[in-house]
Amino acid sequence: MITQKIGKYAYKLQFSEEVKIHPVFHVSQLKKHIGPKSIPSPYLPMVNEDGTIKTGPAEVLQVRQVPRHNIPVVQWFIQWQNLSPAEVTWEDADFIKYAFPEFFQETTQAWHAAERTT
Repeated sequence: MITQKIGKYAYKLQFSEEVKIHPVFHVSQLKKHIGPKSIPSPYLPMVNEDGTIKTGPAEVLQVRQVPRHNIPVVQWFIQWQNLSPAEVTWEDADFIKYAFPEFFQETTQAWHAAERTT
């Protein structure tokens, strides 16, 4: 529900208390409600204390090596949790290893297990 218009192009929305999302949106992010019923989305993304969307690696889609200062660097094409498929990124495998150690370990262990069965 809209609780306040802020300036020309922003609106403050009312959410239930357990939803931790910044309540102010630009008009381009909103859609007109049509009909007598409202159906809340159960798929709101989780957010950090500062209102940014919580994310982490969900899946490795591809692997490549790129040269950096004449040294091969392994990169993973990452699909991120709570982000759209259009927001996949190439990340250094070492970055994933240190920033998301559990995901790195689970992923590499699954690859090694798959190699042993083929």
